[in-house]
Amino acid sequence: MPSRYHQNPETLMDFLTNYTVPLLKKLAALVKTGLPTRKADLIRVIQTAMSDTQKLQKLWAKLDTLQQAAIKEALYGESLTFDADGFRAKYGKDPGFGVLREYGGGNPSLLSLFIHHNHLPRDLAQRLRPFVPKPKDTQVQSIGELPQTATLSWEEYDYRRGDRKTVTQEVSLIVAETERAAQQDLYAILRLISTGKVRVSEKTQRVTKASAKTITDVLAGGDFYPPVESDDPWETQPGAMKAFGWPLILQSARLASSSGSKLQLTAAGKKALTGQADQTLRTAWTRWLKTTLLDELNRVNVIKGQTGKGKRQLTAVSKRREPIVQALQQCPPHQWVAFSDFSRFMRAAGFRFTVSRDPWTLYIEDANYGSLGYDGFGGWNILQERYMLAFLFEYAATMGIIDVAYIHPSGARQDHHELWGTDDLDCLSRYDGLVYFRINALGAWCLGLADAYVPKAFEQQPVLKVLANQDIVAVKPLSAADSLFIEQFTTRTSDDVFKLEAKKLLQMLEDGHAMKEIIGFLKAKSDGEICENVVVFLRDIERRASQLKAVGNALLIEVKEPSLATQFAHERSLQSLCILAGENYLVVPADKEKAFRRALRQLGYALPAA
Repeated sequence: MPSRYHQNPETLMDFLTNYTVPLLKKLAALVKTGLPTRKADLIRVIQTAMSDTQKLQKLWAKLDTLQQAAIKEALYGESLTFDADGFRAKYGKDPGFGVLREYGGGNPSLLSLFIHHNHLPRDLAQRLRPFVPKPKDTQVQSIGELPQTATLSWEEYDYRRGDRKTVTQEVSLIVAETERAAQQDLYAILRLISTGKVRVSEKTQRVTKASAKTITDVLAGGDFYPPVESDDPWETQPGAMKAFGWPLILQSARLASSSGSKLQLTAAGKKALTGQADQTLRTAWTRWLKTTLLDELNRVNVIKGQTGKGKRQLTAVSKRREPIVQALQQCPPHQWVAFSDFSRFMRAAGFRFTVSRDPWTLYIEDANYGSLGYDGFGGWNILQERYMLAFLFEYAATMGIIDVAYIHPSGARQDHHELWGTDDLDCLSRYDGLVYFRINALGAWCLGLADAYVPKAFEQQPVLKVLANQDIVAVKPLSAADSLFIEQFTTRTSDDVFKLEAKKLLQMLEDGHAMKEIIGFLKAKSDGEICENVVVFLRDIERRASQLKAVGNALLIEVKEPSLATQFAHERSLQSLCILAGENYLVVPADKEKAFRRALRQLGYALPAA
């Protein structure tokens, strides 16, 4: 009688029935000597050994730690499946399965009795669960303090020795704390758009090169990398990142929209100019996660084939961002995480996603030779990691969700040199230099890791002396972040002396900063108490800024006859809809304009459109 064949095996018997006799002999030899020759008898030997609880426990005890871990992961994982890639990411190596060939040969390990075709049989799982503990939780590795440098390594040919050698180099990390910078950038760019100085492509909605430079000039601390000045195509130039990202972020958040090639503020954008920056950024972050305005992979210019058929094969961007955000929510706030560890965690913990349903449509340099469909060409490190780098560096960091520590992308990652067409490329993307990131206080709130946004306190570090004449003297060298902050409300009068400026202080308060933030900075950075008259000066500035409040937009109407303006202002049907301004002007709140026009028509008058 022919043996049964199971297309979707679930039980141990199902799997064993599908095996050949030579393969069954190899497996049976792991549990017994003096084996029978018939297939049914060989199956019975294995089934008996794996059904007896005592024998099963003895076999389990013979497994090494890594093999036991493989069974734990499959037993308590999804659908009793052994995830080889996730296991490798979590434990750093593969468990020992040995070699098991269909027609004999090879030496399988005991692990091959438990896991069959990356699946743990359902009945075997029931017998294992009472004594096999759950695997250790997958956690993100993090550090509290950053190293000062990143280590680069690559291989070079040593002509003297006649072989290849590994060369290492230490490169200083650049640290960008983005929480406050993003809030300052938000107001600066909203104001820039309101003046009509930001232009975008009518087709793609992406910022023009000239406008990117204009945006860079108003960014707090500039962009992540210096502006591109050379036109040499062979020189690695990261170029604009914040300046490129902000116009798209504001459009996706519905704070700005294009009118032809010029960006203009929407009603929400105008309101955001006087709103809370942290709340606006939270809304912008939430909306970016769902936007289709940009596929971040497009910014990895080296990867071609993202249009036409290739574009149709790319997965939905929201489905890619979702697992990244879920993985971010597992990261401890205020701790630095190496990007390589974050990527490994995502694979190990199952936060995986697909970039393209058909990587054969994507390529580097040449669609045939450089296709990413070739085995090992379009792997996680090339597609998923480059997408993640763009998402984190250009968007999450720009919006102030994460702080970043990075280096120049040239030579930062060496994983692309095996790909066809990359011989002359120093990097695969402008984002390759991201080494570490840290979820800050704003990010913790936006990611749902904190109930409220509590701005990071200034670090206590006496580097300033505040004098009674309103001069601020740097008694020690200032950090770049401290210099950037203090220059917002002072004028530098010499290398080490700054003068408090009322106009700049008022501008900061207009931009959404609080006076307590400025005083808190001065107290944290001062060598001693702040003079009372300086505190009085700052409190007076705060009082002056609080005397006025923007409550909304309004329509200014000119009435030719002053007596008619007065009549309208006191007319019963209009007096709650307008305010007399001077002799012949009326001010109508924007939200009452329609009601004002209706009442005006009832009186036999009309207000033509401007």
